[in-house]
Amino acid sequence: MRSRRTSGQPAPRTGLRCAIYTRKSSEEGLEQEFNSLDAQREACEAYIRSQRHEGWNLLSARYDDGGLSGGSMNRPALQRLLADVASGRVDLVVVYKVDRLTRSLSDFAKIVEVLDGHSASFVSVTQQFNTTTSMGRLTLNMLLSFAQFEREVTGERIRDKIAASKRKGMWMGGSVPLGYEVGDRKLVVHQVEAERVRSIYRAYLDLGTVRLVQQHLAEKGIAGKGGRYLARGALFHLLQNRVYRGEVTHRGNVYPGEHEAIVDAELWEAVQQGLAESRADRRLGGNASYPSLLAGMAADATGEPMVPTHANKWGRRYRYYVSNRLITETREDHADALRVPAAALERVVIGRITRLLSDGSELLSAMRSAGALPTEAAQQRRMLEAAGKLARRWHQQGHAVQREILLALRAEMTVQRHEITIHLASCGLLAVLAGKGGSAAIAIDKRNDDGNGRGNGEDRHLLRITLIEPVSLRRAGREMALLVGSTFAADRSDPSLARLIAMAWALREALVSSTAPSLTAVAAEQGISQSYATRLVRLAWLAPDIVEAILGGCQPTNLTASRLMQDTRIPTDWQDQRRALGFV
Repeated sequence: MRSRRTSGQPAPRTGLRCAIYTRKSSEEGLEQEFNSLDAQREACEAYIRSQRHEGWNLLSARYDDGGLSGGSMNRPALQRLLADVASGRVDLVVVYKVDRLTRSLSDFAKIVEVLDGHSASFVSVTQQFNTTTSMGRLTLNMLLSFAQFEREVTGERIRDKIAASKRKGMWMGGSVPLGYEVGDRKLVVHQVEAERVRSIYRAYLDLGTVRLVQQHLAEKGIAGKGGRYLARGALFHLLQNRVYRGEVTHRGNVYPGEHEAIVDAELWEAVQQGLAESRADRRLGGNASYPSLLAGMAADATGEPMVPTHANKWGRRYRYYVSNRLITETREDHADALRVPAAALERVVIGRITRLLSDGSELLSAMRSAGALPTEAAQQRRMLEAAGKLARRWHQQGHAVQREILLALRAEMTVQRHEITIHLASCGLLAVLAGKGGSAAIAIDKRNDDGNGRGNGEDRHLLRITLIEPVSLRRAGREMALLVGSTFAADRSDPSLARLIAMAWALREALVSSTAPSLTAVAAEQGISQSYATRLVRLAWLAPDIVEAILGGCQPTNLTASRLMQDTRIPTDWQDQRRALGFV
């Protein structure tokens, strides 16, 4: 009696569906009517026909990879074949040789895993393997190991040949640089293009920036090879390409080339110096129209960088530091993201750092906790004197100098709604206070660095100074108002204070431009008393950050227009002003 098969059981397989895979490493010869891929397929088809009595059936789909290395799995036909195996369309993969399938032992293991997982196998028509036995698998793995070894040795030979050729100054092919053409496998100067290259170098010296050079070339209709205008990246590469000095480079080494130089040494060195200075300016923000002092240093509570941005309102530019995710996504998607006025954040951070530098006892305690306090009393005294001097002169420094100091200190800050945490590198601080420049201080601090700018685990935390500044971040529309501690007003601005500052500046301008012989005469012209003018004009010399805080509504709660006018002892020194008015 014939047994009936239940509907849940798969139908028995009556034959083996065979797919042929072919591969050739190079594209050479593929254009021929009968090429290597055809020869491999013909041999595999003959083998499948010889096994027809075993139920082998050839599938019509072709899996051919021409011009692709066997050292990678990133081959279209191979990926299509493995997908068909996974979907159950292929039972047996037939190849001419195992190395046509792969030359990598690790890749072979992945392929076998796919085949075994779907009850499929493979056959090499020129190598007899029985992969169902341990000895057969061992033999196959040994052959693949030799295939991988051969591929790696071939790669080493090619790399060694390239290195040896470069040492001899030979050009090893690739895109032909502007200013040259190829003759007898060597670079030969193309006189017309060479003069174009020299004009680009001279234009950079005249204009000073790659952006202006790009605009100049576009206006003059000067293009690169093929008539395409040069992008900024291509211009940077052209201005730094040592080929134009008659040299070749390889793995950081420079060798005299066989080809003739286009750019002379004097022009080359002048351009390289200009590029180096431009890189330094970009790093310090010196060439930015609206520089951000804390760029690259601030992060929010999630650890995401807070990047500088700006907005234009009523003809005025406002700077902010915003959580990076707000640049590409909406606030609705990230309610915890921050948007903080840049001036307020910079003022809080700089104020806290200068307060540390001004307070000798706090500085000594912080350096002791960081394990970086000098042991000798004389060294400690010099450190405190230098710190006080730096604090007093901080706001007299230019933006680039301030940023260089912060970079030397490895300043990092985490902005949260109730506090700002500031981290400083104690070694960098010692170097700055010792009178070493920012670059030298950075180099000194790197001795405690793991190579990625983040220090050496526990040592990094030991050598860091941590400052915490209580703040209050309150939402004001799309942005946040940054209020320090509990002593600052919640209102955005005090109209009376703002009006007073405006009047003080107007009086100052009148004093400068008026032909009147005295303040009394100017006061009479303005319609105010001499006493009022005397008290008012002092406010025109308040520290810029104090004025900015007043106009932004970030002044202490006890700072009013009445107090400013009644206080006859406002210091002239900006740091003393900050202390007297409650800003530090």
